[in-house]
Amino acid sequence: MTATVPVSWEAEVDLVIIGGGVAGLTAARTASLRGLRVLILSKGGPTDTSTQYAQGGIAVVAPQGDSVDSHVRDTVEAGAGLCEADAVRSIVAGGQAAVAALTDLGAVFDLGRDGQISRTREGGHSTRRIIHAGGDATGAEVQRALNAAGLPVLFGAAALRVVTGPDGVRGVVAVSDNGFGVVHTPAVLLATGGLGQLYASSTNPPGATGDGVALALWAGAAVADLEFVQFHPTVLYTPGGVGRRPLISEAVRGEGAILVDTDGNSVTAGVHPRGDLAPRDVVSRAIAERMRATGTDHVFLDARRIDGFAQRFPTITASCLATGIDPAAQLIPVAPGAHYQCGGVLTDTHGRTGVPGLYAAGEVARTGLHGANRLASNSLLEGLVVGERAGAAAAERVGVRSRIEEIPSWTVEFADRALVQQVMTEHASVVRDGVGLGSALARIEAARSVASPLDAASPRAVHPIDGTGSGEGVFDAPCSLRRIEDAALTLTARALLVAAADRAESRGCHTRSEYPVPVEDRRYSTAVRLGADAALELSTVAVDVVAVPACVR
Repeated sequence: MTATVPVSWEAEVDLVIIGGGVAGLTAARTASLRGLRVLILSKGGPTDTSTQYAQGGIAVVAPQGDSVDSHVRDTVEAGAGLCEADAVRSIVAGGQAAVAALTDLGAVFDLGRDGQISRTREGGHSTRRIIHAGGDATGAEVQRALNAAGLPVLFGAAALRVVTGPDGVRGVVAVSDNGFGVVHTPAVLLATGGLGQLYASSTNPPGATGDGVALALWAGAAVADLEFVQFHPTVLYTPGGVGRRPLISEAVRGEGAILVDTDGNSVTAGVHPRGDLAPRDVVSRAIAERMRATGTDHVFLDARRIDGFAQRFPTITASCLATGIDPAAQLIPVAPGAHYQCGGVLTDTHGRTGVPGLYAAGEVARTGLHGANRLASNSLLEGLVVGERAGAAAAERVGVRSRIEEIPSWTVEFADRALVQQVMTEHASVVRDGVGLGSALARIEAARSVASPLDAASPRAVHPIDGTGSGEGVFDAPCSLRRIEDAALTLTARALLVAAADRAESRGCHTRSEYPVPVEDRRYSTAVRLGADAALELSTVAVDVVAVPACVR
């Protein structure tokens, strides 16, 4: 193998999974059961995933008073005309079997007084179909159950590049505490989660830096619907709070809490027939408009009428108490925060991308399930269903030639992370306009620097966070990781801004102030690819509009 990279370790497997959340671990388990040799690369520890923080639950068709048709209808309505009807039905129909498999693995869900699994209702749902665990700690229970499966995970390892050849994927260049490594493999699954760190305040963990989107673009795959970033309506507000912020689950409103402004008036009255349980884009927009009208930076959630709040929502209670708020006796200050990327790497419902051997599942993928706005608690559902399918699909690559014979050096473009977060928060949040989007893109373009992510291998590399020298001849892995994260954020921000500027309408969780209504002729998805000279190229992806009802706003 010819390499300009100072390779310290190598491995050879049938499938590399990048990311250790619900989609990645489910895929790993499925592939392992089919005899594939699997290796999971996880940047953080066993619980450094978005799955860990998921509160509400899993949306899955209830055995009584519900149906696949009803769940599909709710999903499509929330998706504002951009859901792929066949994908929605396929994934929703697979929910019960996926949850059963998770239960067989040891996941324990909350039970009602009748001894059956308890179900709640969240925004956009027409019935109580959300199953949950630990009250508001569903994601933590899902993560626990999957971690307990004993799958092979290399923690503290980040993928720098997916290497491809004439037959598709050949392997991955990664970095870990042991230095740069190469994993030879014919199949790679991107399961990296979201892009919340594009914004100053997010519910996402620190590692949600858009890595999967960037890795896919660098590998030649397309991404789509990136402009549809869901802002959770009710993130716990604290003055000056930045970084990962606790969310106040939609289930709190499902149990009877109401949104009020500083004068005690309802925030959503007259906005939507479902009021506080309207789809998330509707509620986030209503809150943003009320804050603008009142000149405030938050509204309130009144949960005082909920009996046994601390028992039903122990995680939320602890988060509130940590900021000096007793939710049983006081109003909870909330504001919208970056929460979920509805688009992502363009795939089918089995996780396949346009690059042979490259798969994606979970939040990083765009299967067509979410359209322009994800229905609450459909995320864990998608991770379970598509994760399992992608793990099975990877078996089609067994036997494909997958040696990495040569690793040329390469460069990446990155802007200062603080600048990216500032301009994205300013101009690409709940409400946007063309001038602001153009300004954000221009500022990021002007601030880009070019460097090699491999520079950190040189002696006396400097850690960019604490500024300590690494010592003569000693490799400093975090330096390269920080650079590749910043490069991923920069590329993902550029792709998002280009797509958002192109969509001259308001649809789902993409709101343009100068184009306040959806445009029928824009009912298609916008795909982005990385062309020559790092230029971003736009194309359209047709959406099945026959089975999709008119956009509801």
